[in-house]
Amino acid sequence: MKPHEALTVRVCEPWDGYALIDSGGGQKLERFGDVRLIRPEPQAMWPRRDEAAWQAADARFEGTEDDDGPGRWSAGLPDFPVPIDGVSMVCRLTANRHVGLFPEQRPHWQSAADALAGAEAPEVLNLFGYTGAASLYLARHGARVTHIDASKKAIAWARENQASSGMDDAPIRWICEDAPKFVAREVRRGRRYQGILLDPPKFGRGPKNEVWNLFDDLPPLLADVAALLADDARFLILTAYAIRASALSVGRSLGASLAGRGGTIETGELAVREETGGLLPTSMYAEWRP
Repeated sequence: MKPHEALTVRVCEPWDGYALIDSGGGQKLERFGDVRLIRPEPQAMWPRRDEAAWQAADARFEGTEDDDGPGRWSAGLPDFPVPIDGVSMVCRLTANRHVGLFPEQRPHWQSAADALAGAEAPEVLNLFGYTGAASLYLARHGARVTHIDASKKAIAWARENQASSGMDDAPIRWICEDAPKFVAREVRRGRRYQGILLDPPKFGRGPKNEVWNLFDDLPPLLADVAALLADDARFLILTAYAIRASALSVGRSLGASLAGRGGTIETGELAVREETGGLLPTSMYAEWRP
């Protein structure tokens, strides 16, 4: 497989359920549905543009600089729905600044849905699936999804989103389990998938206190994930939010796990477009296509 040396930027454009209004000074101002929130964003190193818009925010998160560090919101708010292409996500304020949705991932879901076009009930594996946006999105597009997350709370939240979307009959298996253990067992079973998404955290713990470290544990996981790709597989998408890594590292790691398979790997960054046109980088990714 020839390495893809040019980096690509996949841009999340504003839609009726979400917009990045402004960013700067280490923060971002976003609209989720009708709710305006201010959250820390270390990569927003430039000055803010529209100070008046920031004053109209409904709540501001105050906490540590760490992506998942604890903190508090300046105001309490009820749950708020966010529509995404036929899916309704139930969002809420949490103690670690997240709201249950990563909007920048929407281009990945669109790319995966495009890759699956024409396939009959393709099997998709969503690892580290969080609150289920990708699983619901792809199920809406005809996929049969196996959703894995180590958090019982996240699985319960994903089921809320399934009900909110009116998709109670969607072919999704919600499984609370350590991702590496599940994947290793699927390899032994001989299971195969037409599409795989994985969005691992930098650090984490499984339901039985298994320890996850991206830099140590991603390479062996990718080796097992590669073994789960069916002969007619359409995609494998890896996302990483570890700031001290490089997008080239992410792409090369995925390529090493797929050595000898052929196909191409696109490597780059995810970014969100502000309403004023600027781009806010959020994470790195690599996508394999046959």
